[in-house]
Amino acid sequence: MEASEALVGVIPHSVDCDLFKEPVKKRRRSHRDWQFQAFPSAEQSALKEYEKLECRTRRILSNTYQKLIQSIFLDDSVPSRLKYLINRLLALIEKSPLEPVYVGFLGITGAGKSSLINALIQQAMFLPVSGESVCTSCIVQVSSGCCEQYEAKIHLLSDQEWKAELKDLTKLLHRAEQSGEEEVDTWDRDDAVEEAARKLQVLYGHGAERRHYEDLLRMKPRVRIPTTRTITLKAEEAAELSVKLDPYIRTQRRDWDGESTETQIWPLIKYVEVILPKSALIPEGVVLVDIPGTGDFNSKKDEMWRKTIDKCSVIWVISDIERVSGGKAHEDLLSESIKAYQRGFCRDIALVVTKTDKLDLQEYLRERKMGNQAIQSQREAVLQRNEIIKLQRSRILKEKLKRKLPADSKVLEASDLVHTVSAHEYWQQALLTEEESEIPKLREYIRKRLLDKKRRLVTKYVTEAFGLLLLTDTFNSEESLLTEQLNTGGLRQFVEEKMELLEKAIEQCFARMKQPLQTGVLVARTSYRRILGACLVRSRGNQGFHQTLKAVCLKNGVYASRTLARIDLNEALSQPVYDQIDPVFGGIFRDGKPAAPALMQHIDAFKHSLEERMAEIGDRGGWKQDGYKRSFLIQEISAILGGLESHIFRRKRKIYESITSSIQNDLKPCYEAWNHREGQGQHHYHVNPCCTSGRWTLQGACRCPE
Repeated sequence: MEASEALVGVIPHSVDCDLFKEPVKKRRRSHRDWQFQAFPSAEQSALKEYEKLECRTRRILSNTYQKLIQSIFLDDSVPSRLKYLINRLLALIEKSPLEPVYVGFLGITGAGKSSLINALIQQAMFLPVSGESVCTSCIVQVSSGCCEQYEAKIHLLSDQEWKAELKDLTKLLHRAEQSGEEEVDTWDRDDAVEEAARKLQVLYGHGAERRHYEDLLRMKPRVRIPTTRTITLKAEEAAELSVKLDPYIRTQRRDWDGESTETQIWPLIKYVEVILPKSALIPEGVVLVDIPGTGDFNSKKDEMWRKTIDKCSVIWVISDIERVSGGKAHEDLLSESIKAYQRGFCRDIALVVTKTDKLDLQEYLRERKMGNQAIQSQREAVLQRNEIIKLQRSRILKEKLKRKLPADSKVLEASDLVHTVSAHEYWQQALLTEEESEIPKLREYIRKRLLDKKRRLVTKYVTEAFGLLLLTDTFNSEESLLTEQLNTGGLRQFVEEKMELLEKAIEQCFARMKQPLQTGVLVARTSYRRILGACLVRSRGNQGFHQTLKAVCLKNGVYASRTLARIDLNEALSQPVYDQIDPVFGGIFRDGKPAAPALMQHIDAFKHSLEERMAEIGDRGGWKQDGYKRSFLIQEISAILGGLESHIFRRKRKIYESITSSIQNDLKPCYEAWNHREGQGQHHYHVNPCCTSGRWTLQGACRCPE
């Protein structure tokens, strides 16, 4: 209530203060009354105050806007400053409320993502979990809404998107005419071929993998595809929706000639939205995103995979207890998460270790050389192992983050970088209590994240709104133009001079990238053979791997599937450069304590100098006693530069990815050449830096004069 009372105290007398009072008449139960069910009572009270404050502010803005619009019709000449004020009011009125907090669950198949989400939303077996079946590689978003029913929307690839993938799949499966092989069974069957063949067989039937692209275009899929490319499912109960949803997002481990038609649509699924009604556990405004760990062969789905990771403000890398110590998959996903922290909106990264209830007590005691010491029960051993894993993995993760990020990054200040959870024990509680399963702890984290974001956005919104309202209260058409006072005070010249200084400061800021960038390029040029070998050479042998390499070249150096670890030659070749520039890049776009190298530090300095200059001009122009104008001008500066900050965050992704994109563009003709030569049975190509230009090329494909 303190925030509300403070704002009421500064509202101009001309504004109807009754708008800030609760209506006397009893209202029916509103959307707001149940939307905060997931929060404890104290947090509910705070959120309700934020919500009421925002709603009342919007009503005042709308009321003021309508009065100003009416005044325009009564006056033939509309001052430019009034037009500006009207446009700013309209922009604030139409400004969207709280954007969702996206929590990304990033992990490979079988890591326990779906089981964890099921536990968080208190719906056992709602999303299909990996067992005898394997879920599709599509993205699944789970959120709570204002609907009364459970609802799922299955979004399919567009007709053009599927045709593009179909062309690539047939290219991958089509044998070279010169090979002379007659039987498909004599193919080298690797993961890429198996994946491509299965997709075509599922949609078009057995034998579709032998057909050409044009033939498949004329064939009718085995399942009906809606013209809207969206399938909507609704149900009164969670279990009912789960049954309806299951066939669409689960691929069965059985013969591809099965009779079920609903399961035949999974290759076309782009992503799935699941909306829960009025959840008392996951608040509205939070979206839990099940993100496959490898991406997708389809270009559009793979692009969406990367963008989904980037828009998550929280990324939890999911790894089960049996893989966390020796497995490589979660390490790759942690690296992907750190890149998302650099290029996207991610502000928190954590490792979530699942299935922690799985433990062989005798084996554990033998490995720990504990004999008949204090631990006598399975429960004690599980809890001890959880603490050991937290200490070990937290230390490793923090060291990894320190190598990539500035020392004062907020993510390094997190008290919990590793969580050890058990969805099984959350339901059964045979070994662990509900609290010890750590599911409630993750829920609490999500609630606090949303609460913090709501508080920051409402504060910013109300401050910006009242800056405009304060000026509206003192608006008088007979006053001298505000811009004239600012111009006579030499503000334009002052701003231009400060902008030149800001430009130089920003250049110096990015100049710090030059040395590590050059060092990284030198390292990349001397290590590319080792890097490519690590990407392309497999421990189990290379039989049939040329088909996977063909898939990589078809996708300009990137290949992702449900069964094979993600291959990205462009990213791998650029990794030595990122290893050098990451700490500097993170320092430039840092989100921790202000520091001289940070880009926003220079912009903040520019803002403060401009505010001080405006205050000086205002004092000379008689504004000393008129705090409304000064508050408005200072607030407008913050609003304009606040928009600049958002623009910078959107642009930094393009800046960060420019190295990988440059390598991909250089190698694109080479990928195409490899495919052409491969079609003629010539497979002997090697990637090299070009002899003179330094651009990446294939041996034998360099067009330099030398």
